[in-house]
Amino acid sequence: MTKEEDLKKGKKPSQEEAAETGKAGKFIKNTQAELEKVVWPSRQQLFSESAAVLLMVVAASSLVYLVDGLFRWVANQLF
Repeated sequence: MTKEEDLKKGKKPSQEEAAETGKAGKFIKNTQAELEKVVWPSRQQLFSESAAVLLMVVAASSLVYLVDGLFRWVANQLF
């Protein structure tokens, strides 16, 4: 029998099943409590930090592209 069939017949859930349900409820409550403690960034801080991340990604990818071109040029000169 499934849990749904047991509940339809009026059978009470076992202690293990009740504990699992209690654990899930406790987890949700704890998660909500932790999310209330989070200090969310302001809109200005969000935009400035996002711009900094994008700038660093562009800089790093440009550096990799230039080094790759240098190695390609050196390999073509040698071979």
